[in-house]
Amino acid sequence: MKTYAETSDILKKIYFEIDQLSQNPKNIKDYSKFHKDGKVHIKITVPLTRKVASRNFKLVKHMSKKHILYLCTQLLQRKDDTYRLIAFDWAFKLKKYYKKDDFKIFEGWLKKHIDTWENCDDLCTHALGNFIYQFPEFIPQIENLTKSKNRWVRRGSAVMLIYSLRKGKYLKEALNIAKILSNDNDNLVQKGCGWMLKEASKLYQKEVFNFIMINKNVIPPITIRYSIEKMPKKLRSDILKG
Repeated sequence: MKTYAETSDILKKIYFEIDQLSQNPKNIKDYSKFHKDGKVHIKITVPLTRKVASRNFKLVKHMSKKHILYLCTQLLQRKDDTYRLIAFDWAFKLKKYYKKDDFKIFEGWLKKHIDTWENCDDLCTHALGNFIYQFPEFIPQIENLTKSKNRWVRRGSAVMLIYSLRKGKYLKEALNIAKILSNDNDNLVQKGCGWMLKEASKLYQKEVFNFIMINKNVIPPITIRYSIEKMPKKLRSDILKG
């Protein structure tokens, strides 16, 4: 582990950069309309934040994975979307060095530090998604997440398979999770599941079509609408028939 002084200096540098950027109204954007949860989501623009993440990762990439993940956790303690984005960006950059023990860290982040669909999807389609792609033996644990009382954990259980589906992996497991989540009443979980199925349909159109046709009486309508967006008009029509 690096010295406390080095860690403190890196974090202070990031905090200072973010504070300086926030002073300029041109760097700020209101993302509230994308969330529709009654809360205000005003923050530094995502492209600018990613530049801060990339620039500062050059200062820490020589460190051990353990230390970088420690820095990520410290950033997450700020409970702010800007710092979440930096932490998740850094974690994804470490994908070549993932080990099985890292699941506990990423799962902990999902359960403790996620409060919008945006940061849920950022973590789950990158760091957690790549982890599952590398270590599919953890998919049974992902299925357990579908039972969580936390809506973001349940959404994440579907979204984190998108990374693998885009690479042609784990369709059967994804459809199983979709079947489990068909009973979920949360709108944002339903949308996340629909997004997962839509991504699956790009490579497995026939399989996803058949899955929806067989289960369309139990799959929430919004999940169906999301899942068929990339399908040909004829298939969409067949699914939407009464």
